[in-house]
Amino acid sequence: MAEDIGSTVPRRQLGRLLRQFRNEAGVTLDAAAEALEYSRQKTWRLECGMGSVRVLDVKAMCELYGVSPEMTEAMRGLAADTKSKGWWHAYGDAVPNWFELYVGLESAAAHLREYEETLIPGLLQTREYALGLARLDQPSDSEEDRERSVEVRLQRQGLLTRRLPQPPRLDAVISEAVLRRVVSSRGVMIEQLTRLLEAGEMSNLSVRVLPFGAGAHCGAVAGSFVILDFPATNGGRTPPEPSLAYSESLTGALYLDKPDELAAYRGVWRGLERLALDEAQSTDMIKTTIAEMRHD
Repeated sequence: MAEDIGSTVPRRQLGRLLRQFRNEAGVTLDAAAEALEYSRQKTWRLECGMGSVRVLDVKAMCELYGVSPEMTEAMRGLAADTKSKGWWHAYGDAVPNWFELYVGLESAAAHLREYEETLIPGLLQTREYALGLARLDQPSDSEEDRERSVEVRLQRQGLLTRRLPQPPRLDAVISEAVLRRVVSSRGVMIEQLTRLLEAGEMSNLSVRVLPFGAGAHCGAVAGSFVILDFPATNGGRTPPEPSLAYSESLTGALYLDKPDELAAYRGVWRGLERLALDEAQSTDMIKTTIAEMRHD
């Protein structure tokens, strides 16, 4: 459902506009916070799109920055949209705060380009593979808590087959090491690699393997990442959300949207595409790996 995208994009759009108009008015962040009687942290969070925004706050900020009545009204509409809840909110603590933003952006994206150095992409994982990872990643959690986090991952996968809005395009490049790194058991890996073969047959998916034979490459330095591109909204009347690169660590993530940062990751992606096997060759390698695991 379109409403499942939630509030992520309107929050980011509104935050950028608030920052733009503050800068155009020549008002510093500290001066804005003082004039509005907000904390500096609250003002910064509003500009970064990190939470819902009250219409009253938008009205006060627009008055301070001298924003036109027409634009103020449009921004008030965006503020109302920031209160929408995406499906992932129902899972509570199973979605870490630092990951919640990504889930919303992923749901809103038109095109995902993902490189994975160590693990199967989350959108293509089977339940048992994901559960095996959860046992490693969350050793102190109960099995019930792990099941809830896995359920979030499986729910995310629905965006690839949804009817409305149009599902995104996913281009995945995975290191050969991902195919050969056994998670849980050989049986789990055979099921997971079979799932990769099935995914490769979908019209909006591409799965390609970067073989060991490619040697050292820039992806090994960059590590795993996703580049997200977004569609225009409001029937094309609103410009697309700016693209960004996402890079995850054990306890947090980086959202990189500065032009030089994005250009660096796009350059790495182009290099990976040149080195990766084509789809047919990748399918053959996955099938060969499955056969090897069955006979070992």
